[in-house]
Amino acid sequence: MNQHREWMEMNNRHWGLMVKWIRLGLQTLADAREQQEENRSRRQETENVLEQIFELEKRQPAPALKLLAENLKLSLFDQRILALCAVMELDPAIPDLCARAQGNPNKTYPTFALALALFDEPEWISLTPQAPLRYWRLLEINQPGSRTLTAATLAADERIINYLKGLNYLDDRLELLVDPVHGPAVDGPLPPSQQKAVDSIIEALRSAHSVDKIPAIELLGRDSSSKRLIAASAASSLGLILKTMTLEALPKPPGDFESFARLWQRESLLTPLALLIDVNDGDEAGKTRLKRFLEGQNGIVFLDNRDSKVEVSPSPLSLEIDKPTPEEQENVWAETLQGKAEGLAGRLAEQFSFGTGEIQRIAQAALQKEFADEEALEEELWQTCRKAARVGMEQLARRIDVRADWDQLVLPPEQKSQLRQITDQVGQRNRVYDDWGFRKRMNRGLGINALFAGESGTGKTMAAEVIAQSLQLDLYRIDLSTVVSKYIGETEKNLRKLFDAAEDSGAILFCDEADALFGKRSEVKDSHDRYANIEVNYLLQRMETYTGLAILATNMKNSLDKAFVRRLRFIVDFPFPEFKERLEIWRTAFPSDTPVEEGLDYSPVARLSLTGGSIHNIALNAAFLAAQDGGRVTLPLLLQAARSEFKKLERPSKETDFQWPRPMGGAA
Repeated sequence: MNQHREWMEMNNRHWGLMVKWIRLGLQTLADAREQQEENRSRRQETENVLEQIFELEKRQPAPALKLLAENLKLSLFDQRILALCAVMELDPAIPDLCARAQGNPNKTYPTFALALALFDEPEWISLTPQAPLRYWRLLEINQPGSRTLTAATLAADERIINYLKGLNYLDDRLELLVDPVHGPAVDGPLPPSQQKAVDSIIEALRSAHSVDKIPAIELLGRDSSSKRLIAASAASSLGLILKTMTLEALPKPPGDFESFARLWQRESLLTPLALLIDVNDGDEAGKTRLKRFLEGQNGIVFLDNRDSKVEVSPSPLSLEIDKPTPEEQENVWAETLQGKAEGLAGRLAEQFSFGTGEIQRIAQAALQKEFADEEALEEELWQTCRKAARVGMEQLARRIDVRADWDQLVLPPEQKSQLRQITDQVGQRNRVYDDWGFRKRMNRGLGINALFAGESGTGKTMAAEVIAQSLQLDLYRIDLSTVVSKYIGETEKNLRKLFDAAEDSGAILFCDEADALFGKRSEVKDSHDRYANIEVNYLLQRMETYTGLAILATNMKNSLDKAFVRRLRFIVDFPFPEFKERLEIWRTAFPSDTPVEEGLDYSPVARLSLTGGSIHNIALNAAFLAAQDGGRVTLPLLLQAARSEFKKLERPSKETDFQWPRPMGGAA
């Protein structure tokens, strides 16, 4: 702080002398124009002031005007023109002196003509558009009508005046388009994998200073929060302030775009700045503007680019950025929890994927609360992680509020055993993949995917709910209407977002009617067939690299592509329920609060050939009939509801099937 205060005092002295020197020069020029006798003492005073100015400019750090000249390559004549315009704001006597020096009482403003007459060794090149004064927009030129350039009104840019006075802030014309980076706060050092990326960036940038052009730094990968954290860390290590903007924020009108590009280039020379541009979801026009923007920049620009196939810079430095590894996340959990919930750190790191800052925030918030025991703390951490991980999924799929449990699921022993095996594998992934070394040998197939095949209503969705309930994980149903698109490439893009978000959230993906997505590839007869096959190929590859649990359900197992079936770890066939299973389903069909006739025999309705889904519909309709009729569910009401269900399904039946006791000769 003392050094800054000393510099400010020195800079103010420099500007005080600059004002005095220009005032003396204008007075001398005015006296000469008015044919007054030259004042030798004033000329000597002018020279003395100039010597003092030069002495101050030799100091380190130099005054703001000297720093500006070094950064923007201003000549001595450029500096003096700029100083002339700046002192207009600092000394109220200057406008009158300008009028006297130009011999016109209305010319109370600086002009190029005045500068050419006032200063020694004038340079006509300073007036050209590509010269620093005009190129960097240091001056505002008001040239109405037919007024010549040399007679135009000159004024210093407000941002530059404040810079010269020692106030260095971002130009307010840029503040509207860029934002400060508020990355997740991290206590302590970055994880080794992310610090390695920071070190690579710093080394590359320091090497690039020996060349004329600093390449854009392309940060690849899907986790934007980690990219912001790494870019901010690299910028901080280099003494830079990181700002961010989206590709869409780049101005579209040519004039506004050129103004923004020029001003940002100027700011990066005046202020220690770096820029992070989010390239994702930008259109081709935006990427064209970005290329033009990068061509004119020599500052440090980071590009948040999820797709490495999108070329946005002729020679970018590309780095793959990701969240901390599962092992690093486990270490962060363990360190932040300070020895509490020791057995949970590995499960949290395996099931959820968070950055360092997010892990620390969740753990520290939990530690501030009071819990009865360790189990309550673990439950709080687990549920908080579930809620935090939902953020990326809510816009891409529909969360199912799971309520079913193992007792409600009625299936043959073989199918139940398969479902429990799926559940157990999810719970033991950490031990098998990491402790037993399988992760080191496998680069794909680390996820668990299962196909539930069977008729509609045989319990596929309920089975998915039971697994989610048992694992205490969220279950998301893929909405095909939001995924499949008629536009080329859009389906793959939507699926990529969905799978990426699902991996981070730790949620279970449930795709009903999977045959619509994973159907057999067809013979290519036209472009539509070719692009449809590309979509299936992408799905096959993405399913193989997916690291979470994906459950797919279909009524038409034979319609699935064989290559997809090969990649499945489990295939569970849901059979049509037999009488024994149907009877068990009926016994659990009504909640305990439903008034059911005492001793109600479900055998008559269990004899009806129906799936569990249809039984649920009948039970619900019968409950409404009971509420309207007498307040208790009875067998006649069940049979009445069953008759309506058969008609809805358009299934053949006899009227005697819905009568009880059955008429003589009726089916038993």
